[in-house]
Amino acid sequence: MDTFKAIVVKEQQDQVIYGLEDVHMDALSEGEVLIKVAYSSINYKDMLAVQKNAGVIRNYPMIPGIDLSGTVVSSTDSRYTEGQKVLVTGFGTGVSHTGGFAEYARIPGDWIVPLPNNLTLKDAMVFGTAGFTASLSIIALEKKGLDVNKDARILVTGSTGGVGSVALQILSKIGYKNIAALVRKDYQVEVAKSLGATEIVFAHELGELNKPLNKQNFDFVLDTVGGDIASVLIPQISYGGSMSMCGNAGGIKISSTVLPFILRGISLLGIDSVNVPSEDRPAVWDRIANDWNISQTTLINEISLEEVPQTIEAIKNGQHVGRTIVKF
Repeated sequence: MDTFKAIVVKEQQDQVIYGLEDVHMDALSEGEVLIKVAYSSINYKDMLAVQKNAGVIRNYPMIPGIDLSGTVVSSTDSRYTEGQKVLVTGFGTGVSHTGGFAEYARIPGDWIVPLPNNLTLKDAMVFGTAGFTASLSIIALEKKGLDVNKDARILVTGSTGGVGSVALQILSKIGYKNIAALVRKDYQVEVAKSLGATEIVFAHELGELNKPLNKQNFDFVLDTVGGDIASVLIPQISYGGSMSMCGNAGGIKISSTVLPFILRGISLLGIDSVNVPSEDRPAVWDRIANDWNISQTTLINEISLEEVPQTIEAIKNGQHVGRTIVKF
């Protein structure tokens, strides 16, 4: 094997460009485990990675792709053997370390999760970082009492995107009965309903920004967008309720007063899927592979590596629905 295919991001004349190239093995970052990639997936962060001044990739050239699944080709880490099936999400993958948009990846052993039973390599990327993040969000909300009330009023923002679409399906599968989906466009309504939403809320119906307290409309919010949407929702969380927060597509700033916190005792739960300790990951993936496995019903689009740029543009333009996986 002299060369293989990869998407490469470069800085050229003060511009960031990217595209498909033939690269050599020495283009890969250092790591103990060489993986032949079977699938990757495309996330919002992957779109940011190929934009100038987005703050994701700082050193060029770089192979993006924050997710991958595949088969071990060789390993100097005793935990992994040739032929073993594995998955990788987060850490520095596709950001500071060459990632999943390539036919091969060289990854540190500590970043790798053995593929769980009941998941195929394709299934692993149907979930990917988006599904892992959705699962972490639900786990955080359950620790705050969601799991004791299947009738709790739940709102999922960004409901037809990567994280939101998986979250809707998991919540529906495990028995929650009042799942509202926040949408912006008419075509998203039927999509959200097909994913398990029992109610549709349009963003323009949420009410005014900077209102200290509002009607207690939701017991739990799984927020994927941040910004003004999160700010409007904080005063609408019911007494003792919680909001998980995992994204910033709507902006990195939120506006609030202390009143929802000191008068209603609500909680904001920050969700990080990038640096979750290696020892904590298998338990989450076990839930994904078993009770929360919605890989056969997830809204997915399967593409080739050559088609990655078109999907990235769709995400950038707010035209992307569900999950897109890359098949090698």
